[in-house]
Amino acid sequence: MSLFEHDFMIRALIGALITGAAAPAIGIYLVQRRLSLIGDGLGHVALTGVGVGLLTNQSPVLMAVLAAVVGAVVIELVRERGKTSGDIALSMLFYGGISGGVVLVNLSDAQSNRSLVTYLFGSPLTTSRQDLTVMLVLGAIVLAVAVLLRPWLFAVCHDEEYARVSGLPVRALNLVLAITTAVTVTVAMRAVGLLLVSALMVVPVATAQQITRGFKVTMLAAVLLGLLASGGGVWVSAQVDTGPGATVVLLAIAGFFAVTVGAGLVRAVRRRTGAQRQSENGYRYAYVDK
Repeated sequence: MSLFEHDFMIRALIGALITGAAAPAIGIYLVQRRLSLIGDGLGHVALTGVGVGLLTNQSPVLMAVLAAVVGAVVIELVRERGKTSGDIALSMLFYGGISGGVVLVNLSDAQSNRSLVTYLFGSPLTTSRQDLTVMLVLGAIVLAVAVLLRPWLFAVCHDEEYARVSGLPVRALNLVLAITTAVTVTVAMRAVGLLLVSALMVVPVATAQQITRGFKVTMLAAVLLGLLASGGGVWVSAQVDTGPGATVVLLAIAGFFAVTVGAGLVRAVRRRTGAQRQSENGYRYAYVDK
C-alpha cells in the first residue's frame, strides 16, 4: 500500500512542495545581498507570534505572519542605518523573539513542549486542510513577488546605489523583499520548522550557483532543487521514520555537496583535456616547423 494513499501524506507532500518552491525563489535575493541568515532571525521572531496565538487561542500561523512582518520591517529599517549599533539591535530582536516565543508557548497549555518542537522543527504530517489553504495562498504571493518583481528586486540587490540613482523606489522594494521573506518563513513553518527554514532558502540557491550562469536560470534551477529536496525529504522520512523537516534539509545539503564535487570533477577533466590538447597542438606545430 502506497504511503501517499493517505490524505495526511498528500497534504504533507503538497505543503513541502510549496515550501520547496517559495523558499529558494525569495532566498536567491537574500543570497545576492549577503543576507543569507535573515530567515533564521525572522524564524526566531515568528516564534513569538506562535506563542501569542497559542496563548490567546488565535491562529498561530496568522500571529506568526504578523510578528515576522513587524520584525522584517524593523530589521530593514535598522539595516538601512548601516551603523554598528544596528547589529546589537538585531541580536536583541532575534534572541528576544525566540526567548519570548518559548515563554509564551510554555504558558499556553499542557502540550506546550510538543507544540514548541512542532513549530521549531516542522511537522508536515500534521498539516490540516486549513493550514494547506493558507500555505497555498501565501506561497502563491511569495512566488508572484519573486517572479513579477524580479528585474527591480535584482537591481536593488545587485547595486542599491545604482538602483537609487536610476529612480527605483529602493526603500519600498527593500521593504517588499523583507516582508516577503517574513511570509516565506511562516509558509515553511509547518514543512521544515522555524529553525530550519533558512537552510531551504539558501542551500538550493548555493547548489544552483555551482552549475548555472545568469540570475534567471539560477532562480529556476534553485526552485527545481528545492522541490526535489522537499518532495524527496518527505518520502525518505516516511520510509525510514525520521523527522521530515530535518530530512528535507539534510537532503538539500547532500545535494549541494554532490553537485559541488561533480562540478569540480567536470572542471578538472575539462582542464586536463584542454591541457592535453594544447600540448598536442604544441608538438604538432613543433614537428611542422622542423
